[in-house]
Amino acid sequence: MTNWPIVVLSVALLVPLLVLGKPPGGSWRDLTVPLLMAAAGVLLMVLTATSVRTAAGPNGVSVRFGMLGWPRWTYRIARIEHAEVIDLPLWSVAGGFWWTPRRTCYTVRSGPTLRLILHSGRIVTITVPDPYSAVAAIREAGSA
Repeated sequence: MTNWPIVVLSVALLVPLLVLGKPPGGSWRDLTVPLLMAAAGVLLMVLTATSVRTAAGPNGVSVRFGMLGWPRWTYRIARIEHAEVIDLPLWSVAGGFWWTPRRTCYTVRSGPTLRLILHSGRIVTITVPDPYSAVAAIREAGSA
């Protein structure tokens, strides 16, 4: 799943910030360093945080981010207590990766989403194109 609207929104918000950041009476050359830093930030975001790739099967569930597939996490079948599909509301989408002591979320959109409950009690929420197939694959592998 790729969240292209977030990429477009980030770039759209970046342009006014750069224009407003131009010092009064200064030249546009003064924005060279901020512009390069902003471009590097957007590139890093596109490469690592705007898409989630997931594979579910007998080895468990693996999650990879962005075009580079990094960072990467794997949840082995033996660690998964239960797998289900939930309807993730728009206001619950964190947009990328976030972690708390009890939850981990890899989300880039709202709608049907895969939720794993691990034996440790941790809840893992992952945006996948077909969460129903992911749950079926996990259940067929002998878990959940």
